[in-house]
This record gives sequence, C-alpha cells and structure tokens, in this order.
Amino acid sequence: MSKEFEIVREFEVDARPEEVWEAITTGTGGYLWPMDAPEPRVGGSGPFGSTVTAWDPPHRYTNRSEDVGFPVQSVNQLDHTIEPRDEGRRARVRYVHSGIFTGDWDNQYDGASKHTDFYLHTLREYLTHFAPRPVAFATLNGPEASTEPDAFTAVGRALGLTDDTPEGARVQARGPEGQLLDAVLDFRNPYFIGLRTDHALIRFFGRNHWGAPVGVSVHDFAPDADAKANEAAWQGWLDGAFSRP
Repeated sequence: MSKEFEIVREFEVDARPEEVWEAITTGTGGYLWPMDAPEPRVGGSGPFGSTVTAWDPPHRYTNRSEDVGFPVQSVNQLDHTIEPRDEGRRARVRYVHSGIFTGDWDNQYDGASKHTDFYLHTLREYLTHFAPRPVAFATLNGPEASTEPDAFTAVGRALGLTDDTPEGARVQARGPEGQLLDAVLDFRNPYFIGLRTDHALIRFFGRNHWGAPVGVSVHDFAPDADAKANEAAWQGWLDGAFSRP
C-alpha cells in the first residue's frame, strides 16, 4: 500500500554556506555519488529526471521527481535549507527527504532513514576534510553471501576491527591485498562503517539488513586517484571477505 514518508535532519558544520551549496549541487561525488548538476533555475532539470522546485543560492535547493523509476517508490523530494552561522564561517543545514513508498513501507523507511544519517555524516566529513578537492569515485557490491542477515560482521573482521573498536579511534585497517590503511574509524554502528584516511573516505554499507548485498564506496581525493583501480581492488577485497571459512 502506498504511503507518504518524511525524514528530517538538522546539523551544523564547519563550512561556509557557499561550500555546503557547492557540495550538494555540484560536489555530490565527494560524499554520495556523482550526479549531474541541476539546471540553476526553478523548473530546471535535476538529477535522475527530477525537477528543480526551489533554487536560491546558497540558501535553498529542492528537487522533486514523480517518476522515480523504482517499483517501491513513486515520489521523491530532497529539500536543503542552509543558514549561516558565526558570521558566515559555519552553516546550519536542514535536510528533508520526503515522498511516497509503494511497497514494504517499514523496511524501505528504515533503510532510507539509517542511510540518511550515514550520508549526512559523510557530507560533514567531506566538507571538513576534503572539499572542494576533485574526487575519483568507485562503488561496488558484495557477492550473494553478503545478503545473509549477519553478513556485515564479516566486513569488520576483514578490516581487522575488534568488536570494541570505538568510533573515532585511529586504526590500521586491512585493505586490498593486505595493505594496512592508517585511518580514523569515523563512523561505526551495526549497519555502516566509515574510514577516513589522509586521502579518502571509504564507506561500508550493511545493506544485508534490508535484503540487499553489502556495498562499498570509495571517495578518493588523492591527485593520482584511479577509480577503476580502486573498484577492482576493493571488489577483490569484498569478495574475499565472504569467501573465508
């Protein structure tokens, strides 16, 4: 049965409103995934066939789609309101994701809500540590075994994290081909893990909790970053994480 939803989050970040604006309109590969920039006017085209319904830089940006392209959702709207703080040196952001889910509403809402927290955390990490550096983005999914209910625990083990490694700790995580990554464990809960190195944000998604494969995305800001090489390396790492006995 179709049912409306609304997910509202508010946060402050050590970035100017103009920097937040650039991130959400043209820099989405730095924290989410690369998207076509919106046409800068009300009524213009937005990402994934959406329409721009509010455009007031650097204060308000909204896009809306009524042809989402997924059988579980018929309407999708993303609304961003940005207000200056500390004489414009910082920003307060109000983010509202709303629309209509058309099937398995509780599962869809739970997944969208928890993903929102992780994506917005990654936005703050990007703004604080990397913006506006160019990014090489890679994303990949685990094998069928990664859809099992307890599959995400294998990710923490493969990284060499103990169950009590706290969020915020500096770690040496095991990456592709046994490479040790000097990183900060910037996010951790039962659903997601975030690592921040000097040059990258590496994100791990426990989408098995919602019936999908575990995923990884790599936002690499190094001058010589190679998205294809990152994709191949981390795909091998992820497949290996689920081939161990």
